[in-house]
Amino acid sequence: MNSIPWSVKIATLKNWHLRSLKRREYFAMSAFQEQLIGLQGRMASRAMAIEDDVPEILNSLPVRISDAVSYWAEHSPDRPALVEGSSTWTYRQLASSVIRTSAWLLASSVRPGDRVMLVCENCRAFVAILFALSDIDAWPVLVNARLSAREVGEIQNHCSARRVIYTTDASSQAAEHANRHGAIMENPVDWGTVAVGALNETAPEMNVPEPAQRVAALIYTSGTTGTPKGIMLSHRNLLFVAAVSARIRSLTPDDRLCGILPMSHAVGLSVVLLGTLLSGATLHLSPRFDPMTARTVLERDRITVMLGAPVIFSQFLQYAKLRALKVLRFPALRIISSSGAPLDSEIKSEVENLFGMVLHNGYGVTECSPNIASTRVEEPRTDTSVGRVFPGVEVKLIDRDGQPVANGEVGELLVRGPNVMKGYYRAPEETAAAIDAEGWFRTRDLARLEDGNLFIVGRAKELIVRSGFSVYPAEVESVLNSHPQVAQSAVIGQPVKGNEEVVAFVQLLPGSSLTVADLAEYSAQHLASYKRPSEILLVATMPATLTGKIMKDELRKMAQNLPVELNGPAPATKQMKL
Repeated sequence: MNSIPWSVKIATLKNWHLRSLKRREYFAMSAFQEQLIGLQGRMASRAMAIEDDVPEILNSLPVRISDAVSYWAEHSPDRPALVEGSSTWTYRQLASSVIRTSAWLLASSVRPGDRVMLVCENCRAFVAILFALSDIDAWPVLVNARLSAREVGEIQNHCSARRVIYTTDASSQAAEHANRHGAIMENPVDWGTVAVGALNETAPEMNVPEPAQRVAALIYTSGTTGTPKGIMLSHRNLLFVAAVSARIRSLTPDDRLCGILPMSHAVGLSVVLLGTLLSGATLHLSPRFDPMTARTVLERDRITVMLGAPVIFSQFLQYAKLRALKVLRFPALRIISSSGAPLDSEIKSEVENLFGMVLHNGYGVTECSPNIASTRVEEPRTDTSVGRVFPGVEVKLIDRDGQPVANGEVGELLVRGPNVMKGYYRAPEETAAAIDAEGWFRTRDLARLEDGNLFIVGRAKELIVRSGFSVYPAEVESVLNSHPQVAQSAVIGQPVKGNEEVVAFVQLLPGSSLTVADLAEYSAQHLASYKRPSEILLVATMPATLTGKIMKDELRKMAQNLPVELNGPAPATKQMKL
C-alpha cells in the first residue's frame, strides 16, 4: 500500500479535475461564500436576518463536505486553513493533500459505500482522510481514540469496516489500538504516519443517487441499550449546520478558531471544522485540551473564536485559581461559547468575569448534526438558556399524550429540519421509533420555551453528559454486571459544578471478597476513561419495586451527600457501603 500506481493517481487526478471544473462553476455563484467576503462591518445586521436567508443558504450549500475547501483553494489559495503545532497548511495545500489521499485510498482498495473507520484525535491527517473519503463516496466512521478496546471492537464489528486507519502521530491511544490490531505503519502522503488495518472483504453500501444525501459521517453512540448505535449524518446535514452556525457567529476569512473539541464528535465536525473551512477562516488543531497550552495558543495566535464544553471552561477557572489570576484577557478573542453539556449558572458567571466577555451557550444532539438551539451574539443571555431555535429548524414540545404543551410549560422536545439524521445504521426499528412519519425526531429531552428562547429542563432518558461526552448507564452497568462476582449494578449521574459525574452502585454475590479497587481496575479495562464511575458504592441490597425494578430515584437520594470530585480520572478506591 505504500506505493500508489501512477495509473490510479492519474485516474484520480482526472476525476478530481473534472469535478473541480464543475465546482468552480458552482462556487462562482455560491451565495453563501460570496456573502461572507462582505460581512465585516455589518455583522450584527446580517446576523439578525439569518432566518430569512435559510432558503438561500440551503440552495448555496456545497454538495459534499470535501467541497468546503474548493472555493477558497481557488480564490484564496495561500490563506492558512489548518494549523497543527508549528506546521500550517494553506487552502491550496489542503486541497492538494486531499487529492493525493484519495488516490492512496483507492489504491488501498477502498470503494464507494465502504465503511472506513478513523480511530483518531484532531490533526491534519484526520481532515485530509475525512475529505478524501468524502470525495470517493466512502463512509467515514469516526471513532475517538480515547474509547476502550472493547468499544472500538464493537463499532468495527457493527459497521463491518473495510479498513481501519489510526492517526498514530497525533494520538498515543490510537497507536495502542493500532498495535493491538496488528496495523501496519505507513507514510503515504504529506500528513505524516498512520497505521492501517488489514483489508476486510465486506460488501459496500449502495449510495443514494443524490450525492448531498449520501452518508458523510457515521458517528456511534452506545444508546440506551448499551450496544453501539451508528448515527448516519449526510453531507447536507453537516453542511447546513456548519453554514448556519458560521453565519450566527459572523465568521469571516480573518477569523482564527481554536479546534479543541474532538472532530470525531458532531459539534467538532460540523460547527468547528466545517464551519471554519466554509468561511475561509483558519483552524488551530489540538488533539487534547490543557489550559496552559490553550492560553498560549489564544495569546500567540490571536484566536478570535473558541468553542468548548463546560468542563473546558471549568479547567480554565481552576488554572486561574492555581496561578492567582483574576482575569484572562485576549484582545483578539470575540466569541467564547459552551456546548456539549448543561452549562451551570455559576460557571457561566465566573468564566465571564475571568474572560471579561459573554459565555454563549448552545444545545444539540448527535442525531441533529448536532445543533438545535444557540444563543446569538447580538442577544447575549444572562441566564443559562440555550438560546433561540437554530434557523431553519422546527421544534415542538409535547406532553405524555403527544399533545402540544402551553407556552412556558415543560414538554418533550421534538425537532424537524435539514439537521435531522438519515437514521441509525442497520437499525430500522430504532430509526422508526426516533423519527415519525412527518420527520419529527424525538430528543427524549424535556424543555420549555420562553419568549422564543429554549431552556433544557432535564432528560427524559437517563443519559449522563460528562465532560461533554455522552455516557449511557446501561453500557456501564453491562460492563460491571459482566464481572463474575457482581450480582447487579445501577448507574446514575450526579451533578457537580460545571459537569456531571458517574456513580455506580454495585451489589456483590454472597461471599464475594471483591473490592472497590478491583471494580475500578475492571472498569478501566473495558470502558473509556470518561465512562468510568467516579464513585463505586458497594451495597448489600438494591432498593427495588415489587417487580424487581431498581429504584434509581432512591439511589439518587443516597448519592446526594456523597463527596464526588469533579473530573476524577478514576473511581474512588475507598470502600463505601450503604
